[in-house]
Amino acid sequence: MFDIGRGLYSLGEAASLIGVRRAQLKRWLYGYDFAHTYAGRKKTYHSEPLWHPAYVDEPTKERTIGFADLLEARIVNEFVKHGVHPLVVRRCLEKAREIFKTDYPLTSTRFCTDGRTIYAEALADIREHELLDLRSSQFAFRDVIKPSLYAGIEYRDGHASRWFPLQRSRSVVIDPDVQFGKPVTTLSQVPTGALYACYLAERKSRSAAAKTFDVSPSEVDAAVRFETSLAREVSH
Repeated sequence: MFDIGRGLYSLGEAASLIGVRRAQLKRWLYGYDFAHTYAGRKKTYHSEPLWHPAYVDEPTKERTIGFADLLEARIVNEFVKHGVHPLVVRRCLEKAREIFKTDYPLTSTRFCTDGRTIYAEALADIREHELLDLRSSQFAFRDVIKPSLYAGIEYRDGHASRWFPLQRSRSVVIDPDVQFGKPVTTLSQVPTGALYACYLAERKSRSAAAKTFDVSPSEVDAAVRFETSLAREVSH
């Protein structure tokens, strides 16, 4: 069943929020089939998902994921963007889950501090023939694991509870307990998408949009900044 406290996102919404292609996100969370030809024979294989998302067993028309899935995928995406080999990411997740006893280890506070140690252990588990370029992956990982990666994430009991996605601002929040985790203005908890749509409908008048939703013009500004940043991510 859908739980307000877990958040609810379509793959398209999640991909937009974390700046990754929808197809890539789908591969991470649901696995994929691939073919390999050897000695003239073609064989099909299946790559398992990195983890099973919160709503994997829910009967829905469109695949959906939860808040924890969203943030975990965000960290995975940062690793991949910085050149960490996908096999290393997978082994790192497996090792961290084993040690921390949680389905979402990358966004736990323990990983924030112990990530490099876990990474070193994950590398030790990878046989040389499986991944030759361990050295470059190691440098890439050291570059991306730093406090800025977790900037904007608020924790409760060691686990991510809210995310403020705008850099150096807490004016927009993604909270699984509010609006099923859709982005809202922190002060009035109005969905940023609704504010932005009204802003456009009112010929980009922030005062008109603010009056319609009974919020401050600064909240409209925050919503516009956030929604336009999402549009830029998608275009890339």
